[in-house]
Amino acid sequence: MARNGIPIIDGDGHVMENWDDLLQYMPEPYIKSGRFKGRLFPPLDHLHSASLFQLVPGAFRQVDADGWLEFMEDVGIERAVLYSTGGLAFGKVITREFAVDVARAWNNWFAETYLKKSSRFQGLALIPLQEPEEAVKEMRRAVTELGFCGVMLPSTGFKGHLADKEYWPVYAEANRLGCCIGVHGGAHEGLGMDYLTPYAPINGLGHPFGQMVAFAGIVFNGIFDKYPNLRIGFMEAGVSWLQTCLERFDRGWETHIQYDPRSEYLELKLGEKISDYIRRHVEAGRIFVGCEGTEKALHHLVEAVGNKPFMFSSDFPHEVNNEYCKHEIDEIIDNEHLTSEDKHAVLYDNAERFYGLKPLG
Repeated sequence: MARNGIPIIDGDGHVMENWDDLLQYMPEPYIKSGRFKGRLFPPLDHLHSASLFQLVPGAFRQVDADGWLEFMEDVGIERAVLYSTGGLAFGKVITREFAVDVARAWNNWFAETYLKKSSRFQGLALIPLQEPEEAVKEMRRAVTELGFCGVMLPSTGFKGHLADKEYWPVYAEANRLGCCIGVHGGAHEGLGMDYLTPYAPINGLGHPFGQMVAFAGIVFNGIFDKYPNLRIGFMEAGVSWLQTCLERFDRGWETHIQYDPRSEYLELKLGEKISDYIRRHVEAGRIFVGCEGTEKALHHLVEAVGNKPFMFSSDFPHEVNNEYCKHEIDEIIDNEHLTSEDKHAVLYDNAERFYGLKPLG
């Protein structure tokens, strides 16, 4: 599978959960309760649903595994790495036993429905970060027993930022397993836009806002220093937010140097700026960024940090249809500012490295 001779990995697609099927993987009390028909996860926020707007024709349609394979054949995608849809609100689950049960159920359902369906699918498992010990156990089970390549963390919703010390055991286990972590946006409450109308700017700003906060916590709390085998991807926010971080983090650190008596924050080398530190970890293969095809800033970010972090992400079937995805891929292929090496990196090589994908047999 290729377009214009370039093989393609979709680094961020989505499953549209069949809630009735998924419910059957939950413990019996949930099934018998009758309360969870039609939905297991809480809603993303009040912003997605309390407005009327027109979508791209065919967007957000219910697509199953067969529908995904048909999409890949039509668009020319070799493999797809899939994320949850309902699970983007997983950070809003506050009942710990429910978080543990629904993560296990979702992972079992996805493994049966997608991973066993075709080797062209991979996926990011859910883990109950609400209970870090259980999150470690579920990560281990998902990767070593079910065949997931890593885990997904929502960028927003949890009680603390993603690099809170409470969560360090999760990063330690990912470091040990050598699996990836995909940080994914979707829930936009609490970002200063709760009363902003219309919805379009909320969609445009919510993803990068959430990712910048998540990225800041992970970078400044030295997660990449503590766990050098980690690979963390920041998905569905475009690439421009990274340029903002490169510039603003430098100024912030130069003017507000943190007192660090316990050596818990990031470890800069002599004369190194925060932007240099980020570039160093990009080069080491620890930082990845999902990108779309129509981003005018893409080649500028390639100039700023190199081509190693960026991975094409379709977001299918959320906001796009087949033709939209074809157009975005063609935009990358036809981008005269990108070299052939850049295009192969963005469309295939980087996703293969980040997700640890093995060649198809």
